[in-house]
Parts: sequence; structure tokens; C-alpha cells
Amino acid sequence: MDLSKLPKITKKSAKRVGRGIGSGKGGHTSGRGQKGQKSREKVAVGFEGTKTKKSLLKRLPLLRGRGKFKPLTAKLPVINLEDLAEWPEKTPVNSANLTKAGIKAGKILGQGEVKKALIIEMPISAPAAKKVIKAGGKIGKD
Repeated sequence: MDLSKLPKITKKSAKRVGRGIGSGKGGHTSGRGQKGQKSREKVAVGFEGTKTKKSLLKRLPLLRGRGKFKPLTAKLPVINLEDLAEWPEKTPVNSANLTKAGIKAGKILGQGEVKKALIIEMPISAPAAKKVIKAGGKIGKD
């Protein structure tokens, strides 16, 4: 084994504080500043002393009761394929075009039948997608 062929390892070791003047972080304060609680021991990030009346946790609003862990935004309603019976054939079905038509929807479900080839550019359930493709339509932006 040739020692000159070994790969170079250039990992710098961690600075050892409080190990003498020559270490760079030694001597009187060891890089912790002058006096105070943080120079003597570790203090948690959110710690604000022993006061509880004005602490950060007390200042945050408290959500009470049922529905505490539900998202604050409401889900968009779903529409079915039967709701798109009057939809023009060449116009793609997407959220912008639905909003222009006065319909709010987040997803399309498969209740009802499809007679025309629709172009769907929004989330759609698998059974609804099969019905649209069977009628000659397209799913997604092509």
C-alpha cells in the first residue's frame, strides 16, 4: 500500500472551547461574551424568563373547541358530469372557464353520462375520466 496514493481528507475538527489560550476559544470567557445567563449555561430559544403573563405562548391566540385542527380555508365544492351536459364542446373545462360560467368547483366526479367530447383540465375522479375518454374527450393539457 502506497501512502502517497491515499485520498486527502480535509475535514476540519470542531473548535474545542475552554481549552487554553492557544486554542482560539480559551481563557476567561471562551467566546461567550461577558456576563449573564447565556454565558454560564444553555438557554432555550423561546425562553423569556420566568414571566408567564406576557410570554410568547400566552400572546398567541388560542383556538378553542371542535374543529381546532381543521384547515382554515374551505374546500371547493365538487361537480358531476351531469352538470356539464350544457357545456360547449370546444371549450376546455378548467377552473377559469368554470368561474366565468358562474360555477365554483374543485373536482369533477362521475355521476351522470357524457354525450360529447369534453376537454378536462382540472382534477377529475378515475370513473369520470373513463367516461370522458370513452365519449372521445381528453384529460389534461396536451
